[in-house]
Amino acid sequence: MRENLQHPIFQIIRDLADTEQVECYVVGGYVRDCIMERSFKNDVDLVVIGSGIDFASKLGEVLHTKVAVYKSFGTAMLVHDGINLEFVGARKESYRSNSRKPVVEDGTLEDDQNRRDFTINAMAYCLNADRFGELVDPFGGVEDIQNRIIRTPLDPDITFSDDPLRMMRAIRFATQLNFKIDVKAIQAIAENVERIKIISKERITDELNKIVMASRPSVGFRYLFDTGLLKIIFPAMYNLHGVDIIDGRGHKDNFYHTLEVLDNVAAMSDDLWLRWSAIMHDIAKPATKRYDKRIGWTFHGHEDRGARMVPKLFTELKLPLHDKMKFVQKLVQLHLRPIVLAQDIVTDSAVRRLLYEAGDDIDALMLLCHADVTTKNEFKKKKYRNNFELVKQKLKDVEERDRIRNWQPPVSGEDIMALFGIGPGRIVGTIKNAMREAILEGEIPNSREEALSFIIKKGKQMGLSSKTNTVL
Repeated sequence: MRENLQHPIFQIIRDLADTEQVECYVVGGYVRDCIMERSFKNDVDLVVIGSGIDFASKLGEVLHTKVAVYKSFGTAMLVHDGINLEFVGARKESYRSNSRKPVVEDGTLEDDQNRRDFTINAMAYCLNADRFGELVDPFGGVEDIQNRIIRTPLDPDITFSDDPLRMMRAIRFATQLNFKIDVKAIQAIAENVERIKIISKERITDELNKIVMASRPSVGFRYLFDTGLLKIIFPAMYNLHGVDIIDGRGHKDNFYHTLEVLDNVAAMSDDLWLRWSAIMHDIAKPATKRYDKRIGWTFHGHEDRGARMVPKLFTELKLPLHDKMKFVQKLVQLHLRPIVLAQDIVTDSAVRRLLYEAGDDIDALMLLCHADVTTKNEFKKKKYRNNFELVKQKLKDVEERDRIRNWQPPVSGEDIMALFGIGPGRIVGTIKNAMREAILEGEIPNSREEALSFIIKKGKQMGLSSKTNTVL
């Protein structure tokens, strides 16, 4: 395995370890990714049999590099040649039932590997000269990589009970690596789901975001659903599941539809927040579901209610409440609009309104709507997607002609007040709204000159007289 340790830093660590007469090992993700021939991510974890902090400090002196020490965690970190090196002393851990914070003691390499989360993360390369590059793999991590399986080194029930975040990590790794989770591990997650409640929302959502960013996020969400974790960490999404049948008429399962939409978006975009828009786009369907004897199941207004739900859900999940949340909220609110356009005759006024409301997010909205077509009817799917192409062309044509995206009124409120010699008030707002509607409906072009003429006429209808000598 020496070919995986070609970087000069490993030779420097080897020499220091032999000089100090301590054992030193590369562990965890770096070893796993080397064996899987995955790209190197510049983070290397190292275990020292002894004090990781002392060893890192001496290495910092050799490299003339600053060392960051975290005594409460027993770790030290330094950066060399763009590589983040984190050192820790080998340790063994024990847990209390009401906390995921372990009681830590000094230990052997075996103790350290025993406490690792999964077999594929419990492998180590020795860096000492006499064993340089030797792989230490006590739990069959290489075999599990070959079999594409996620297993725990020890009893999974103990592993997940001790540190419940590992349940999320198991699902995240399975999703990212396209592995299966061992049956015993799945059963242990299902039996320990309540333990996830001792984990902070921030840490849960950090793992959730990594699942969302995988190439096929649905893999992770199916695991979350099947084990019962989703019901606890994201009940609004869990509630999408299920089909009601009345008079022999059912509706599609909105949970599995959402997963399809999410995978469709993931195939086209790496934007985390566009993917969250896919997750949230039908989130209000359970709350708006009604049965009509004439037309069957309806979800009227689910886009409006869903948009109103977004801030609360973002708050609960500890997701950011700034422009990212507003982006998701906007796409949830508008996600039906292009579909309606694609089904009907596409008028310029409808396109102008969509451009006005979506602004710079119009391309993301169109991508979401394209992903939202999950019908198994190939004729319908082809028809909708062909119509979407027509809508996209219409959007381009109208935007080039009318410049409605991120529209700003060609005549301001201050202009209106100066023109009619009036102060701020409801009349100014009424005139501005009328001007906006006239432009969006195509009654007048989106130009200052045409807008001024319209405003003067509108003012006369309201009993106002313009000051003809006013220069605007």
